[in-house]
Formats: sequence, C-alpha cells, structure tokens
Amino acid sequence: MEAYNGFAVVYDQLMDDFDYPGWAGYYLDLLREAGVEPVELCDCACGTGSMTLEFARRGMRVTGVDISREMLERAAQKARQSGVRAQFACQDMSRLALAHPVDAIVCACDGVNYLTGDRRVRAFFEAAHAALRPGGALAFDISSPYKLRHVLGDGFFGEERDDVAYLWQNRLEGDVLTMDLTFFIREADGRYRRVAETHRQRAHEPEHLARLLEESGFSGVRIYGDRSFEAPGPEEMRVHICARRES
Repeated sequence: MEAYNGFAVVYDQLMDDFDYPGWAGYYLDLLREAGVEPVELCDCACGTGSMTLEFARRGMRVTGVDISREMLERAAQKARQSGVRAQFACQDMSRLALAHPVDAIVCACDGVNYLTGDRRVRAFFEAAHAALRPGGALAFDISSPYKLRHVLGDGFFGEERDDVAYLWQNRLEGDVLTMDLTFFIREADGRYRRVAETHRQRAHEPEHLARLLEESGFSGVRIYGDRSFEAPGPEEMRVHICARRES
C-alpha cells in the first residue's frame, strides 16, 4: 500500500501532541531571516493540512500540496469545519506546478526525506525554484542522518491507544530507511481493521542538499539545527534548510 493512504484515517489522532502553531511560527521566522514576508505560500507534503491552516490563520493565501488524496480529503474537510480558507492540490512535489508564482514554499516534517534519490530531490528543488517569485524562499526540514541511522535504524516501536494501535519495524540499508507500519483501527462496531503501509526515507547529508540547491539555482543556503538559528550539532535530530531565489 502507498504511504499515507490508510494512515490518513488515524494520522491526526496519532499526531495530537504535535505543536503545529509553534512549527508554523518557526518557519515564518525562518523565512523572515531570509528576508521574506510571505503573502502567498505553498505548503508541500501538507498531509492533513494542520500546518497549512496555521499559515492561513495568519492571513496568508496558502495552497497545500500532497501526493495522498486521502490526506487531502481530510485537509479540505478540516478547512471547511474550521472556516479557514485554503486551497489543496494533489501533486507529487517533485513535479510541483502552481498556477502562479508564490513568495515562499515550505516542506516540513520529513517531506524531503521521502525523496530517496538525487534525481527526485533535484526535480523538487528545480520545480520549487520555478514556482517562486524572484526574491522568494524555500524552507524545509529533514530528519537528520544521525536520527535515521542511530535512533530509528533497525528499531522496533509500537503504541496502543483506546481506538488505534500500531507496530513499526525499521530496517536500514545504506542510506535508505524502510519503515513497515501496521495499524489496528477500531471501527464503530468494536472490531479492528488492519492497515499496513511501507514508508521509505533517505538519510540526506545537509551539505549535499545545499549543493543540489545551488545547482538548482538557489543561493544564500542556510542550515540550522532543530527549530533554532544555530548550526546543527553532531547528534541533531532534525535539520532545517532555507534558500532564496534571487531577485
């Protein structure tokens, strides 16, 4: 099964402790650090749209892009229920194509890790460069190579809640981490439905991504630690990268 299809049903439930307002605020600070105050923004790999809606609540015109129709259906439903205006488009971000250029593109929570080869990474960077207005910026994060190799690695994880449980088995082969996830989702009649997905992420070296950004036309590439404005440490779990399209 493709990633984030069956998972869409329980994604928000399992991410209920994630600080979306804090993350959105950090990304806006990151863009300001690059000299960008976005009016129009594209949120790539937006999932169920929680951060897309945070950007929209701050007065921006926002388009959320994701490859999973199931995730986007939930994103659109949340937008309607909350009365927040946002657009959503089903696209592979490595083929990003917007109706018109925007001031900023954000790709948070491992989106770039899911691009497991340089060809797709470069395609995303080139598409993002083309989708930005001159002077705009791309900002994204990755789970660090340290995290994928030494924390997730070949590990096994699991959690049981009242209405959902999951089993998560990892295996690391070279720079690619394969994650086999099995969810048991409680239905209205009390029975549990089993959903299985496989996710693959690559341990990208930040300096290598910086070179690919520059080769794709970006400049002023900056690399930061986990929601900070300092250089990442050797055991940093998450790395943020921001780059500009020159005026």
